[in-house]
Amino acid sequence: MIDKLEMFIALANEQHFGRAALACGVTQPTLSAAIKQLEDQLGVQLVRRGSRYQGLTPEGVRALEWAHRIAGDARTMRAELRMAHAGLSGNLRLAVIPTALAMVEALTRPLLASHPNLAVTVHSRTSTAVRAMVEGLEADAGITYLHGEPPGRLMSVALYRERYFLIVPAGSHLADRPVVTWAEVATRPLCLLTEDMQNRRIINGHLAEAGARASPRLASNSGIALVAHVRAGGWETVLPRATAVLFDDERRFAAIPIDSPGDGHPVGLIAEPREPHTPVLGAFIAAAEAMGRQIDR
Repeated sequence: MIDKLEMFIALANEQHFGRAALACGVTQPTLSAAIKQLEDQLGVQLVRRGSRYQGLTPEGVRALEWAHRIAGDARTMRAELRMAHAGLSGNLRLAVIPTALAMVEALTRPLLASHPNLAVTVHSRTSTAVRAMVEGLEADAGITYLHGEPPGRLMSVALYRERYFLIVPAGSHLADRPVVTWAEVATRPLCLLTEDMQNRRIINGHLAEAGARASPRLASNSGIALVAHVRAGGWETVLPRATAVLFDDERRFAAIPIDSPGDGHPVGLIAEPREPHTPVLGAFIAAAEAMGRQIDR
C-alpha cells in the first residue's frame, strides 16, 4: 500500500495523471490502476475523474493527510534501517528561496564533508512554493521567510535576519555612501525580483512606508539575472549583500546598506513536525539550530 500512497501523493502534488506518473517513474496506466486499487482498498472515491484530473473528493483530502503521515513514517523507517548499514546516506531534498541560496552551503558543506554517502538536491523556489513542497513531501526541508506566509503546522528554526543593500556598480557616485534611504532607492534605475517573490513584496512594503514606489523596467525571479544586469552597467538592484558578493569576484559592485526600521526579516528552516525525523533530516535540523545559536550570539 505504501507505493500506492506515494503515487496518490504525487497525483495530489502534480494535479495531472501524466506528470504524476513521470514523477513516480511509472506509466500513466500503472498509476491510474494503483489509485483505483487504493480506492477499492479504502472503500471510498479519492479522486474526481473526467477527461482529466479534477481534484480530490472530500474523502481524498482527508486521505491525503493520512498518506503524508504514513508515507513519511515509512521513509523514516527505511532511512533508519539504511543508516545502520551505511551510516548517514541518501538524498536530502531542500527547497530554498533565491535570496537564501548564498548561505545554504554553510549548512550543506559540513554534512557532505562528514558523510560521503550523502547527497543533497537544492531547488530554488518562491516562499509559497517552498512551503508547498515541504507539506507535499516533495522536499525534506525548506529555507524561507518565517513571516508573511500562513504559519501552518510546520516546525521552524530561525537562522538569520535578512537585511537589504542597494547594489550599484563600483564606479557609481553612490558607492562611497555609508547608507541610503528607501526613498532614494525608488529613484534609482532598478531591476528587481518579480512580484510573486516574497523578497519583492518586502521591498515594496519598505518603499510604501517611505511614501515611494519602484517601477523597475526589468524584473526576474533569478538573482543571477539581476546581478548580471548590474555588472553590465546602467542598472542597480536590491539584494541581501551575501547574494551579490557571491558573484562579485572582481569587486565590480558596491553594496550600500539601506536605512530600514527593525532588525531585518527572519529567514529559517521549515520541516514537517514529525518525530522522529529521518537521520539525514535530523542532522540537518541540528546543523540549522547550531547556526541559529551562533548568529544570535
